[in-house]
Amino acid sequence: MPKPERGAEEIVRWTISAFSQESCERGIVSSMQYLDGLNERQKEAVLATEGPISVLAGAGSGKTRVLTTRILHLIRSGTPPEKILAVTFTNKAAREMKERLALLLGDGRLPFVATFHGLGRELLQSYGTAIGVPRYFSVYDRDDSERAIKEALKEMEIDPKEIPARSILSRISKAKGEGMTSEEFKKRHGGDGFRARIASEVWLKYDATLKREKALDFDDLILKPVQLLEEHAESREHAQNRFAYVHVDEFQDTNELQGRLANILSRKHKNLFVVGDIDQTIYTWRGATIENLLAFDETYPGAKTIVLDKNYRSTKTIVAASNSIIEKNKNRKEKRAVTDNPDGHPIRLQVSDTAEEEARFIAREARHYMREGIAPEQIAVLYRTNFQSRVLEEAFLAQSVPYKLLGTRFLDRKEVKDVIAWVRLAVDPVRESDRVRAVQSPPRGIGKVTVAKMAVGKLEGLAPAVRAKVDAFESLIATLHEESKTAAPSAFVRRVIQLSGLEDLLLKGGEDDQERLENAKELATLASRYDSMSGEEGINAFLCDTALAGDQDEIDRPQSGDKNKSGVTLMTVHAAKGLEFDVVFVTGLEEGLFPHEGMNQEEERDQEEERRLFYVAMTRAKLHLILTMARVRRIYGTDYLSEASSFLHDIDAGLMQVNYGDEEREGVIHLD
Repeated sequence: MPKPERGAEEIVRWTISAFSQESCERGIVSSMQYLDGLNERQKEAVLATEGPISVLAGAGSGKTRVLTTRILHLIRSGTPPEKILAVTFTNKAAREMKERLALLLGDGRLPFVATFHGLGRELLQSYGTAIGVPRYFSVYDRDDSERAIKEALKEMEIDPKEIPARSILSRISKAKGEGMTSEEFKKRHGGDGFRARIASEVWLKYDATLKREKALDFDDLILKPVQLLEEHAESREHAQNRFAYVHVDEFQDTNELQGRLANILSRKHKNLFVVGDIDQTIYTWRGATIENLLAFDETYPGAKTIVLDKNYRSTKTIVAASNSIIEKNKNRKEKRAVTDNPDGHPIRLQVSDTAEEEARFIAREARHYMREGIAPEQIAVLYRTNFQSRVLEEAFLAQSVPYKLLGTRFLDRKEVKDVIAWVRLAVDPVRESDRVRAVQSPPRGIGKVTVAKMAVGKLEGLAPAVRAKVDAFESLIATLHEESKTAAPSAFVRRVIQLSGLEDLLLKGGEDDQERLENAKELATLASRYDSMSGEEGINAFLCDTALAGDQDEIDRPQSGDKNKSGVTLMTVHAAKGLEFDVVFVTGLEEGLFPHEGMNQEEERDQEEERRLFYVAMTRAKLHLILTMARVRRIYGTDYLSEASSFLHDIDAGLMQVNYGDEEREGVIHLD
């Protein structure tokens, strides 16, 4: 059997322990052997196949194993794989679930496993023509959307600095998450004031841009499938017949529209299986509604609830401390985690004088754990806000500790976005935003004035030499467009890099340009995942998935193009959700920073979300949990004297060892 990717090995450890290696390789699991090793509540969840079921799964309780084993059980009980749907919240989680199922099933037939956005794309490609969505459409990422909104603001003679495009996009996204169209938003909010009126008019122009470029944005991939299934009975019947069993992971993070989509798809067969943890609801600011899980029993009368409270991940000390944190929240369902794991090491709290000293301590301790035999990829440093990463990076560089910063995504690099723009333009030559980018990347002697004329289709009056360059560019796009209809995705990406001139340009450059060329070529590796599809279909699937890639899809990517390098992961707590590490540092535990002061003046539920966020941070740790804070922290150029986070006082003093610089103490925190 070929060696799976790192991460895949970890998620199938239980498989190899439960079944022989030979049977895994052959995809054979006899009778009910796949239930071996499950605890009683996990078995109950796997075997409860009919009707609406909610599983309240605590951190480290084996929910992914339960989901996968339940799907296996359905298939072994006679359900065709194609009748089963599983929805996850990240591409990484979807990929790992597919890998696990492929190991277990081994016959090539798999259920449909995707994120909500991936599911929306599939539904629209299958049935979307009923509401005017073309069979092949492109997907705007956030940068594309912001750029289109900036253009709309300029057209309305409004300075984007006065009304930022990002704030309007956020308003549009929130409204789409509530099921509103641009016309409905204008009717409801167009008269609510200047900014609401501007937002409604910009949205209409933004919609026109999307339609002209045959594109959808992230939110459309949920909004339009819901509209499709609610308004078109034939499409709804097809989709409901297609999926007899619907599974949704991380149900606490669904918004109103995603909840409606799950409801519609499961309405006929009533087999909706959701897994979630109210205590890990940390995305309400994105529109997630905790009510979808809290009110599941009311929405689905007769639903069964199963609680998974056994933690297989963390030590007793970490479990006890995280319990003491989350139990302070009121808006939750009662659930207390337990574990059979050893007590483990005490939680360490490091109090440093400055943020710089805090960062040096973390880098030094990370190096110590690596010398003790812990792999660097099993160490994570978590922070509440992105600005904290700068001083951490400086410390890791100064002490030569390898690290990976989650945040500057591979797909956000300029050279990568340049190639993607070329590929999208080749597939769909009407995309003017990509035409403007491609004609300048690499430069080909076509100035900004000519580019502006190209964007509006006014090419008359150009000098003959300039017109020849424009015609050569358009001829190249036409050639690539024809090739895109039949070429394998990976081969097509390589072809684009070559014919566009990007390869020649970067080959002539220095070491940095060589690295950029390697990044561009890495896109061909990503595209090879789609080579089994036909040219046009595979390339469109590749483009959609790159647009929908999230932060966690970068977790295994080496830093700075060094393909052999691994390192400690630096990331926000939000990005860490769903992951686990042997060693976890949670930094900046100061009042006003974590919990963040932006939450303290809001309603109680927002304060509880900060507590849930800290709970998520703590429960990422398997063996060692180190909490850090600084007495003084410079924020936006100003030094602030800090006091300990209120969260720290909620942890039993007997579970924690407090260090002041190099001095060790046990018990209560004193900062005077």
